[in-house]
Amino acid sequence: MQAHNGMYIDGDWRPAAGGGTIEVVNPATEEVIGAVPAGAAEDVDAAVAAARAALPGWAATEPAERAARIGALRDALAARRETIAATVTAELGAPLSFSRAVHADLPITVAGTYAELAAGHPFEEKLGTSRVLHEPVGVVGAITPWNYPLHQIVAKAAPALAAGCTMVLKPAEDTPLVAQLFAEAVHEAGLPAGVFNLVTGLGPAAGQALAEHEGVDMVSFTGSTAVGRRIGAVAGGAVKRVALELGGKSANIVLPGADLVKAVKIGVGNVMANSGQTCSAWTRMLVHADRYDEAVEIAAAAAAKYVPGDPADPATRLGPVVSARQRERVTGYIRTGIAEGAEPVAGGPDAPEEPRRGYYVRPTVFAGVTPEMTIAQEEIFGPVLCVMRYEDTEDAIRIANDSAYGLAGAVWAGDDEEAVAVARRLQTGQVDVNGGRFNPLAPFGGYKQSGVGRELGPHGLSEYLQTKSLQF
Repeated sequence: MQAHNGMYIDGDWRPAAGGGTIEVVNPATEEVIGAVPAGAAEDVDAAVAAARAALPGWAATEPAERAARIGALRDALAARRETIAATVTAELGAPLSFSRAVHADLPITVAGTYAELAAGHPFEEKLGTSRVLHEPVGVVGAITPWNYPLHQIVAKAAPALAAGCTMVLKPAEDTPLVAQLFAEAVHEAGLPAGVFNLVTGLGPAAGQALAEHEGVDMVSFTGSTAVGRRIGAVAGGAVKRVALELGGKSANIVLPGADLVKAVKIGVGNVMANSGQTCSAWTRMLVHADRYDEAVEIAAAAAAKYVPGDPADPATRLGPVVSARQRERVTGYIRTGIAEGAEPVAGGPDAPEEPRRGYYVRPTVFAGVTPEMTIAQEEIFGPVLCVMRYEDTEDAIRIANDSAYGLAGAVWAGDDEEAVAVARRLQTGQVDVNGGRFNPLAPFGGYKQSGVGRELGPHGLSEYLQTKSLQF
């Protein structure tokens, strides 16, 4: 699976200054499939210097030309679709069918949206007697997570490039190989040297150096709330722009008039996708007391169909979690749930009988979960669903909002207007109504400890722009 032995800086591949490497492990086989350079502060310095040197020229490039380069980047990613899917399956463990449909196709789609937005965005507007200019914020330091490795790169890089920013990317050390494929696509698309730079490395070394670098004007980070707090503090001290997409504990409210079977089955599928490693997963399913037992039975039966298996097999629906560390985290939460009185009606903390190798977790559904339990409050980041009881609509809204997070959610009802009335009262950044489809142009981001700022669509582009007014 190895793509390159170096980092992409100033339009070329180069080794890390220190010469160290980070091994990449296939979570399904526990075998090493590659290694990337362990970048450090010296490598970040070089990448930021390249980005700063390239900034004036790229910022001055006409939006139509930037749009054309992003369109070429989209085409270069599309030409690598199968390689991208296979790479993500190998380094993350996502089932191949999911890797094709989401890990490969979604970022290709998002890149295409920014090719269109860059061409038509109002970078200048007239407001009374003023001319208002929307200009690039400058050099962007992007730090991306392992769970959606290419999508999160594109969700930051495409709008930053469309805005006229240059950037340095530090991808997660668990899934860095697909980032190298992205750098290949950037080079093929003909972006000028230094506009995009890739530094691989560990968070405490390369990631911290990037967030703290005085040559970085904005930090865009996706990951844990704990790390997001530290980055926010660093950015605040330097008075630099920051965008944070952090954790979630999203509620899926099933109102009495909803199609219960459909709502529960889709809700289970939402939690099991990507082995539960999705920040916006609907991990709390709220069901009215009158139909609670029925919902639990449906959920347990649905979860049983997510049989752990080889992610390279197109028939597999549930792969491993990303690492041994992540497996211990998830099973630890399952044990905590049992200790606090929740009932696992499907799955549990023990490893599945098959496959015998790999970092697999049994798909788990908990009944009898109450709002104060740890598994109802903390992000588990694994294939674990909490089914919770509510007495009336006011109670459901109270339970849904009883969270430090506010990233996503869902409402199911007998009609859309009933669902929208509840969705309006949820303290969260995105709500799916009666199974609404994902919209790559809609803003994505959270309330409360789920983050600051928005990604995707025109709102995502605006994050990378600063405003100047000229008075006449």
